[in-house]
Amino acid sequence: MLKIDFVNRIVLFFPMLKNELRIAHLPYTSIQYVNRTLKASALYALLFTALFFFVLQKAGLSEFFLAPVFMIIFILFFEYSLIKVKSKIRKREREIDREVLFIGRYLLVKLYSGRPLLNAIMETSSSRGIASKYLKEIVDDIDTGRTIEDALNNAMTYSPSNKLRRILFYINNALQLGIDVTKPLESVLEEITREEELEIKKYGKKLNTLVIFYMLAAIILPSLGVAMFIVISSFINFSIDFNGLLIFIFFIVVLQFLFITFFKSIRPMVNL
Repeated sequence: MLKIDFVNRIVLFFPMLKNELRIAHLPYTSIQYVNRTLKASALYALLFTALFFFVLQKAGLSEFFLAPVFMIIFILFFEYSLIKVKSKIRKREREIDREVLFIGRYLLVKLYSGRPLLNAIMETSSSRGIASKYLKEIVDDIDTGRTIEDALNNAMTYSPSNKLRRILFYINNALQLGIDVTKPLESVLEEITREEELEIKKYGKKLNTLVIFYMLAAIILPSLGVAMFIVISSFINFSIDFNGLLIFIFFIVVLQFLFITFFKSIRPMVNL
C-alpha cells in the first residue's frame, strides 16, 4: 500500500466515496479504492509519459514537457476512476427503475393474497428480474439477525434508485405506524406509474426535436455536402483520393454512433 497517511489525506477530499462504493456494490473501502486508483493512475501516466518522451525526441522538443504531461494524465485517470463509480451507480439505478413497478406489483399481489410481509418479500426476491436481487439483499440482512425495519432502512440508505427507495419508505413507514402495508404500497405504485407515463410523454416530445436535428445533421447535410462537393470539384478540377473518402466515411460513422448513443442515454428506463 501507499503510505497510509497520504492515502487518508486524499480520501478526506472525497467524503461521499464511502457511500458511493457501497451503493455501487464495489468490494472496497474508500482507502482501498483510492490506494488502488492512485497506483493504477501512476502506472498509466508513466506509460503514456514514456510514449510522449519518444514523440518529443522525434520532434526535437524540450523534455521540460514530461512533468506536466505526467501530472495531467495522472489526474485524468484518477478522475476517470472516480467517475466510474458514479457510472456504476447510474447503471444500477437504471436497471432497478426498469423493473421497479413489476417488483412492487408482484409484492402487492402477494400481500393481497394474504402473505405476511416478510414472506411476501422473500417470495418476491426469488422472482425473475434484476431488481429482485436487491430485495434479496433485504432478506439476507434479516437472516443475519436484523429486524425487518432495520433491514428496510439499510436498503433505503444504500439504494441507487429513488423509486425503490420510496417504495421501501412507504412499507417501512406503515410498519412503524402499525397499519396495513397494502394501501400505502398501492398508493406509491400508482404515483410512480403516473411519473413514468409523464416521463414517456416528455421523451416523446424531446425525441421529435432530436429526430429533426438528426435528419439535418446526420443525413441531409452530409448528402447535400457530398453532392455539392462533387459539383464544385468538377468545376475546379479538384479530386479526392481514397484516403480522403475513408476520412469522410469515418466522420459519418462517428456521427451516427454519437447520435445512437445519445438516443439511448436519454431513453427513460420504464416498464409499465
